[in-house]
Amino acid sequence: MGRIDTRLQELNITLPAAAKPVANYVPWTRTGQLVFISGQGPISDGKVLYPGQLGNSVSLEDGIRSARLCGINVIAQLRDACSGNLDRVRRIVKLVGFVNATPDFTEHPKVINGASDLMVEVFGDAGRHARSAVASPSLPMGISTEVEAVVEIE
Repeated sequence: MGRIDTRLQELNITLPAAAKPVANYVPWTRTGQLVFISGQGPISDGKVLYPGQLGNSVSLEDGIRSARLCGINVIAQLRDACSGNLDRVRRIVKLVGFVNATPDFTEHPKVINGASDLMVEVFGDAGRHARSAVASPSLPMGISTEVEAVVEIE
């Protein structure tokens, strides 16, 4: 078992199988040492968790949980891109987080911290990244958050 797998176990995180795409795209693509991971939603066992809109039907706390689940799904895709060996991760370069939110909701950074904090918990200093957290008036399948990533691997 690798260092990152051990860390996931310590955090009591079980990665799901990498989700299949729901449209005409690939879940990740690699160019050189960079892996670009398509947007991942808060989906567990094929079901959307925390559906709805921040500032309306989804609380800030559930939004943070939603973003964390997106982050777990990002790591699952990353594991696939690394042929199962997450110790190949050199750095989480950037996350982009989308928040399904009402026009008056302004806590987007706090919501996406759910994913950002996870990356640091799992990868340590290599998990510190650049980031954008943006609002969206809706997201696919009614999800409350979506997170995509750029990762440098060996």
